[in-house]
Amino acid sequence: MARIVIVSGSPYQGSRLDSVLAHTERLLQEEGHQTGRIHVRDLPAEDLLHVRFDSPAIVQANERIAEADAVVIATPIYKAAYSGVLKAFLDLLPQKGLDGKLILPVAIGGTIAHLLAIDYALKPVLSALGARHVLAGAFILDSLVKKKEDGTSELEEEAAQRLQDSVRQLVQELTWKAERSKLANAAN
Repeated sequence: MARIVIVSGSPYQGSRLDSVLAHTERLLQEEGHQTGRIHVRDLPAEDLLHVRFDSPAIVQANERIAEADAVVIATPIYKAAYSGVLKAFLDLLPQKGLDGKLILPVAIGGTIAHLLAIDYALKPVLSALGARHVLAGAFILDSLVKKKEDGTSELEEEAAQRLQDSVRQLVQELTWKAERSKLANAAN
């Protein structure tokens, strides 16, 4: 069982991204993995804006990432880039805070023109933080996440399948990583 932290860069509670992440979390838990979330919007704004590395909330969030085997980095795409809220948090991670972690980027955006934002905007920052194994990830059009009258959202089949494929890749990589670790320990 791997420990996976889901980092949400959505500034809004109840957003379509929250629905995508609930679906992601459910898929990971069905595979037997332990999950937890960090909603950057819930961290103290003053700590994010004033880059307070020693803030108890920031230290705790960074510890959760340090203890994780994998991290899902999720963001809405605004103007062809990830959210500013997410960037503020990523700036507070230690320089090599993602070293040794499997990373699954998940993004949601209003147009297919934002499809490459993961590759051209987010992945370079993740690499600068030590991430060496960033999976292809999933880009979901927000039109594929339908808001229902009761305030909840539902993923259309295309979005659900894309997300399931990305989660399957993460689970497979975690399995391979665990097997390599066992072999290395057995060799010692």
